[in-house]
Amino acid sequence: MTIRSVGIVGAGFAGLSTAKVLRAFGFEVTVFEKEPDVGGVWAASRRYPGLTTQNPRTTYALSDFPMPAQYPEWPSGEQVQAYLQSYAEHFGLVPHLRMSTVVESAVLDEDAGTWTVQTRPAQGQGDGVTPTQAQTQGQTQTHRFDYLVVCNGIFSEPAVPHYPGADSFVAAGGRVCHTSQFNDASDARGKHVLVVGYGKSSCDVANAIAADSASTTVLARHLIWKIPKKFMNVLNFKFLLLTRMGEALFKYIEPKGFEKFLHGAGLPVRNSMLGSVESVVTRQLKLREIGLHPGTPLETIARSTVSLVTDGFYEKVAAGALGVRKGLTIRELQPGQAVLSNGETVPADIVVCGTGWHQQVPFFDTGVMQRITDARGNFRLYRSILPVGMPRLAFNGYNSSFFSQLNCEVGALWLANHLRGGLQLPSQADMNAQIDRRLAWMEERTDGKHSKGTNIIPFSVHNIDELLQDMGLPLGAVTRFRQWLEPVNPADYAVVTRRLLARHAGAAAGAPLAARAAAGTGV
Repeated sequence: MTIRSVGIVGAGFAGLSTAKVLRAFGFEVTVFEKEPDVGGVWAASRRYPGLTTQNPRTTYALSDFPMPAQYPEWPSGEQVQAYLQSYAEHFGLVPHLRMSTVVESAVLDEDAGTWTVQTRPAQGQGDGVTPTQAQTQGQTQTHRFDYLVVCNGIFSEPAVPHYPGADSFVAAGGRVCHTSQFNDASDARGKHVLVVGYGKSSCDVANAIAADSASTTVLARHLIWKIPKKFMNVLNFKFLLLTRMGEALFKYIEPKGFEKFLHGAGLPVRNSMLGSVESVVTRQLKLREIGLHPGTPLETIARSTVSLVTDGFYEKVAAGALGVRKGLTIRELQPGQAVLSNGETVPADIVVCGTGWHQQVPFFDTGVMQRITDARGNFRLYRSILPVGMPRLAFNGYNSSFFSQLNCEVGALWLANHLRGGLQLPSQADMNAQIDRRLAWMEERTDGKHSKGTNIIPFSVHNIDELLQDMGLPLGAVTRFRQWLEPVNPADYAVVTRRLLARHAGAAAGAPLAARAAAGTGV
């Protein structure tokens, strides 16, 4: 059985880079995206007020397509979406995109080695559909592929708590929504707004609406560390955290080389470095003065998420323009107000929830989900890509990291190399053992906050190194040394595509491969 055609679900960084890479290696690709525009979390329908990247522009790009030089240091959500649209156009992906298309089901015939994918047009998203789709508007369509890559991301379904009394609250004119569903800052004008959560999206939204709302209050059940974009208002944080040294300050599964020193004999040096950064952040943001010191060591930022400071947020808190209530949640909603967990009643017209996401793959049936996840719902993916023993299926972008776009691109190259027969994978038993070890390490390191096994913060470069090592294409020593001292430059990885294409140049472009087994390789 051969592999020629590949279906891809999702048109964010993962889906687009996967499509681009697989096309370069001769595969036929079709990308399904439920939104009318590419971008995933950066799509227009999901952009909240104040959304910007956490990474500076020069570090948040794909290897062979830099962001426009005229973009600001931290591009807006709209600019990132425009960048991805340009990427799709530049690499000829647009004809292969099926926008405003929902994947309803994906079923594998293991004997035939074929996926049957059922799709339908997304409701209320007629704008942006292709002429071909317009002819079949409202109709379910059937597609067949030799291989399927899931790139719908780990931020697929907003997680909004169900509050007692929410129905009455909404019936009286109130609104409860996720940050990704709050797309217009003017909706808050003159309203009392409660923002639930203390992550980046919550603080961005609160900051963006504080000037025009009647009141804005952030309910922070737990305080976390925020990292300034510039330490001491001078040094860009990328020079401290977006380097190999920055990653090395946090203990990986099995430290090697200089990292082994930092977490062994050199631990006092490492602790002193983190302690210095912690002191700078505390003073710079005046965390003790405004009562928002997390009360935990700075290294806890590596447990679940790293959140950058929203420009102006702490200044507004200090000035009383917005409030942060620590350790409180909503007990109940009533018309025009909310009852907090301490019994206090506060006015509320809008509740915006920055309460995370559900990792869901709704187009798979229970049987497939049981094969790719464990009893706790953790995705069991070798190298965060391959479900062991599940043939003709891969995931890409199932990681949350500083350099998620590079993890996606190198992941796509790893997958292309695999499909072209270029990888020697461990046995199923060994892959499962590695997955078990990784999930146990994640559980301990993050107190269970590892997004169903998909959170690799802050170990982006470690993940990339593992993929490159598998391919036999590690970066040169000079480049690696430079990355210890300077922020990682995505362009450093452009050579990987060139080398991998050269390696496979002997095979005719588009030549089919023998499928290597339903039994264990994942092909």
